[in-house]
Amino acid sequence: MGNRTLAILKPDCVRKNLIGEVITKITEAGFKIKAMKMTRLSRAAAEGFYEVHKEREFFNSLVDFMTSGPCVPIALEKENAVADFRKLIGSTDPSEAAEGTIRKLFAESKQFNIVHGSDSDENAAIEIAHFFPRKELLENYND
Repeated sequence: MGNRTLAILKPDCVRKNLIGEVITKITEAGFKIKAMKMTRLSRAAAEGFYEVHKEREFFNSLVDFMTSGPCVPIALEKENAVADFRKLIGSTDPSEAAEGTIRKLFAESKQFNIVHGSDSDENAAIEIAHFFPRKELLENYND
């Protein structure tokens, strides 16, 4: 499971009609899509997903944002998936993100930053399970 990570194309990405462009960047970077869906998070689902941030001052605005429209969770696979994906998306604050990263190209602010990426192998496993039951992960998909 250490070679998987979860991406979420956030509501701002969907609103800006950037799903295709962002997925192209992800697949061109060598990631394989193992599962993907479009969904709209309920408040309870968003609060559960971001529970680790419950005590932070941005928690309620994050939940409001993540429930403001549809999002696209994607289970990705690649060697060194978590670190490579975080490098691909760039810093949370797009003004600090490296040139060519997804957030530098498409995000407008630290709050509206287009995409989520898991921050550890352990969290990747938990986050993928949050959106995709085991049977939905394409285990035998190779090309």
